Amino acid sequence: MNGKVEAVCISEKKGVRKKNVGEAHIIENFGIENDAHAGNWHRQVSFLASESIERAKQKWGLKVSFGDFAENIATSGIDLIAIQIGDWLKIGNEVIIEITQKGKKCHVGCEVMKFTGRCIFPLEGIFGKVIRGGVAKIGQEIRTENGISNQSLNSLQQG
Repeated sequence: MNGKVEAVCISEKKGVRKKNVGEAHIIENFGIENDAHAGNWHRQVSFLASESIERAKQKWGLKVSFGDFAENIATSGIDLIAIQIGDWLKIGNEVIIEITQKGKKCHVGCEVMKFTGRCIFPLEGIFGKVIRGGVAKIGQEIRTENGISNQSLNSLQQG
């Protein structure tokens, strides 16, 4: 399944909305450079579909844009909800992310929830760790690979 990167967002603190910076360096086994969620853990990069954001805007009349749900990467044309833990996302020709978590529990006092009044991330957001770094930017192709093994990593790296 192929889609497109619609936004690349970062924040200096956790629990706040992120700013769309358009392009960012993604570091292997760390996350997005200058993002508060980067580090040695399983939620280095977060994804949310632009279609999910648009549905929330229409359903609840929200005035939100990319980054307001604290997602790192907003996508289009790819069914993030159907992706399974262990599947991989390839961004452009370099970046590979392994999906490690689907959804999350919103914490008390969440600035995102205060701003939006609703949160779609618990049901529609996904998280991953960086297998191979590189640059992610608006307009790049993003595609899914189901249940990648180490053997098939070589074919992904070559194309």
